[in-house]
Amino acid sequence: MRKETLKTTLLLASLTGLLIVIGGAIGGRGGILIAFLIAIIMNFGSYWYSDKIILKMYRAKEVNESQYPQLYSIVRNLATKASLPMPKVYVIETSMPNAFATGRNPEHAAVAATTGIINLLTSEELEGVFAHELSHVKHRDTLISAVTATIAGAITMLAYWAQWAAIFGGFGKDDEGGNNIIGFIALAILAPIAATIIQLAISRTREFAADAEGAKITHKPWALANALSKLEQSATNYKPRRGEVKASENTAHMFIVNPLKGKTIASLFSTHPNTEERIRRLKSMY
Repeated sequence: MRKETLKTTLLLASLTGLLIVIGGAIGGRGGILIAFLIAIIMNFGSYWYSDKIILKMYRAKEVNESQYPQLYSIVRNLATKASLPMPKVYVIETSMPNAFATGRNPEHAAVAATTGIINLLTSEELEGVFAHELSHVKHRDTLISAVTATIAGAITMLAYWAQWAAIFGGFGKDDEGGNNIIGFIALAILAPIAATIIQLAISRTREFAADAEGAKITHKPWALANALSKLEQSATNYKPRRGEVKASENTAHMFIVNPLKGKTIASLFSTHPNTEERIRRLKSMY
């Protein structure tokens, strides 16, 4: 867990450093400040209302213990073990087997399960899944994601401004000016790509950390390992039924396994770490 926390800190520092370097080259201090403030407004508005936004997006319905006694009991027992307030419990009517946690802090948290995952996994495997999700809540990963998205968003915004400045500013009157503008455009194109790679690396790091913490909460690392194996196979074969809500690329990082399996071009641009590696690490905890 300490290793993943250190890695997250270093990646966030790298992302911040990239903002300072790229921002200084493209927009100067004023440009950095403006882009950062706009990104804060955009991303922290989303962060503050994250639970309402994503739950409404997936048509999640809040349930009580009488409706889903097994699920509710699992979440309540895990929250007690993790010393967390009882989160709200939601169910999404879809055959896609998946789950996620949301909320700006432990006091305003919610966990959601699809009917697909409830029907697919055993009680022990569901326990492993929701221990993982409550680990995200405990370590405020929604906040980490919001901070990361804000910095990456500011970098992308600066790069976008730079591209327009290059278009309307011309390409220089001499060879040296031409070389400068080419370097300027290259910087504007590469900066957002680098920011995205770091942002996704942070997301994958938090998944590893939640796996490890969740396994410690339940003392059953094999439960989550078995669940991930089933979910990986199901995600690969999943085909939405008519009328089912489809997963969004903007929220894919929130689910326990990538709901857009097979649509990512390379692992470098994946919101989730390789499932086989996640299972291998969990098995090493047996």
